[in-house]
Amino acid sequence: MPAVLVAVPRALRNADWLDAGRAAAYLRILVATTLIVVVVWLALSRGGLDVLGRPIGADFVSFWTASRLALAGEAAAPWDPALHYAAERAAFADDPGYFAFFYPPPFLIVCLPLALLPYLASLAVWLAATGFAYWKVLRALAPRLPPAAALAFPAVLINVGHGQNAFLTTALVGAGFLLLDARPLVAGALFGAMVVKPQLVLILPFALAIMRRWSALAAAALTAAALSALSYDLFGEAAWAGFLRDGAFAREALEKAWIGDQKMQSVFAAARLLGAPLGLAYALQGLAALAALAALVPLRTRAVPGPAAAAAVVPACLLASPFLLDYDLMLIAIPLAWLASEAGRTGFLPWEKVGLLAAFLLPLVSRVAAMAIGLPLGPPTIAAVFALAFRRRLLQATAGAGRPLSGRPRPASDGAKCSGSND
Repeated sequence: MPAVLVAVPRALRNADWLDAGRAAAYLRILVATTLIVVVVWLALSRGGLDVLGRPIGADFVSFWTASRLALAGEAAAPWDPALHYAAERAAFADDPGYFAFFYPPPFLIVCLPLALLPYLASLAVWLAATGFAYWKVLRALAPRLPPAAALAFPAVLINVGHGQNAFLTTALVGAGFLLLDARPLVAGALFGAMVVKPQLVLILPFALAIMRRWSALAAAALTAAALSALSYDLFGEAAWAGFLRDGAFAREALEKAWIGDQKMQSVFAAARLLGAPLGLAYALQGLAALAALAALVPLRTRAVPGPAAAAAVVPACLLASPFLLDYDLMLIAIPLAWLASEAGRTGFLPWEKVGLLAAFLLPLVSRVAAMAIGLPLGPPTIAAVFALAFRRRLLQATAGAGRPLSGRPRPASDGAKCSGSND
């Protein structure tokens, strides 16, 4: 037994068993499995309903129905659960169950054209358009990685299965950080567009301020205000009043686990899953947000390029959000892409391979682990990604000052390879 206790950490520390050839093969297997699951799921569906009797891409029902209501002149109805549910039932032969619309009015601008097409055609266009944007951003973040990597990420299948908007949010945030250095105003506009789902970027404005990205911060604020004003002009005061009133319904859904703490990946949900009372769960979530924000303070004293900053800021944002679903883990693809790309350029650090593997598989296993054994894997894994990203960036800064990234001696001629100047 003692030998095993020594051998297992040693095998995990460097994970030499996970070489490039095996990783590429596993990625191809995951892509093929994803395609097979989608094809079989669609083949077993009948009349737009899957084998469980739910609409294909079930959460998309909420978006598409909100679009129908808005196009019919009832823009405030998506935030009235009775009216919204009645419209969902009217759109399908069988009662689909209720899919709430917990989004601010600017998101209805995005949804507005969806009902111009029949449900399944609209779902296909939605996933194709947002999925292509996600794929392009991930390829730009990590051009050294095989193209299959972006598609093999298990959160892709979860987002497709739900018909959700995680492709869109990942593309907005990822593109914002890609452009942060060269075009900060455009980057800020992309960040501001996250007003469509603000709970995912609660501490992003503070992170931009810490990094002194003032032009991006100003552009984000102006874009968010402009989209809010446009939604007010398009949909009226009633839509905003309905959204604000519906906030109590969203909070109740969170507190009473109507969505399911097993699906949630937040500190709040983890605490509730482990039996913490409501007040303690909120307190722990607040502490997690403050800790994540405090951990970003070192970015103030270092010139951190946009993609490198994303690898730390994105996990911090996820740790700060109390309302985080498993499909929202798509955003973890951003730090994973940067970490894997940098590791391919300079070599893997201790525990980095196994940490990336755990985070990569998190969307696949998090709900299962929570349902089967009551174990919340989301927050500790997200925190581990944050730690890996911050360690790599700090070591790169040290290497830029003339010390090797790995902490081991290396020939002076290799210094440029590990300088971190091409982040």
